[in-house]
Amino acid sequence: MEQIMAWVGENQDLILSYVIKFIVALLILLVGKMVANSVAKLLGKGMSRRGVDGAVISFLSAIVKSVIFIAAVLMALSQVGVQTTSFIAILGAAGLAIGLSLQGSLANMASGVLIILFRPFRAGEYVEAGGVSGTVQEVNIFQTILKTPDNKVVFVPNAQVTGQPITNYSRESTRRVDLLIGVSYDADLHKTKEVLESVLQAESRLLKEPAWNVQVHALNNSSVDFIVRPWVNSADYWAVYWDLMREIKIALDKNDIGIPYPQMDVHLFKQASQD
Repeated sequence: MEQIMAWVGENQDLILSYVIKFIVALLILLVGKMVANSVAKLLGKGMSRRGVDGAVISFLSAIVKSVIFIAAVLMALSQVGVQTTSFIAILGAAGLAIGLSLQGSLANMASGVLIILFRPFRAGEYVEAGGVSGTVQEVNIFQTILKTPDNKVVFVPNAQVTGQPITNYSRESTRRVDLLIGVSYDADLHKTKEVLESVLQAESRLLKEPAWNVQVHALNNSSVDFIVRPWVNSADYWAVYWDLMREIKIALDKNDIGIPYPQMDVHLFKQASQD
């Protein structure tokens, strides 16, 4: 114990300098973290004022925050005497090894950059991406966050998003409602078309241009199929779809136009026995 105290007494200046360096390094880390958060927040506010998409804001803010904090860590290490040049070289070698083992994560990061650059969707749009349908909440470094209509939050890897077709249901202001209505072979086709068109005429949310289309589409095994294709504003799509299906069924019933069940005619032949 005496030896330890003696060593401390002999090296007070050295110990004090290391303590000061350690405290300064901690302060650099704390200040660096605060600066990273503040800069990311200011950047987000600035881009919001300019009307930049929310997904882009979250992505760029995360990158800026990470870069500033990494710089603070390197400054703190330099303060306590760690040679950052050799440390960077070690990090580079370790990064290569880690990169090879984390190819999926790097692919997600690269895909996130592509999503931000080409912007196939924006925050608030309803899309089908990566096999999931939902409203875009956020695009971060590794994942795209979607909220499904039943209020589930799904985290889809960015590589999965860019690796499959993306359907954006909100990008265009109008959509076509596609209905397939099957009626009986006994039905009067001219009357059926008039009934279907009368239902469309009564629906005020349909657009005048482009005009709707009602035509005989196919002669199936048990029904004659009509296509009913009106155009609506994208926001009205599902409400109009459901209302038209209900009103068409009611109108067909009122006019005694049947919607047949799938059926099959079976013909039996009796073969005379041979003596």
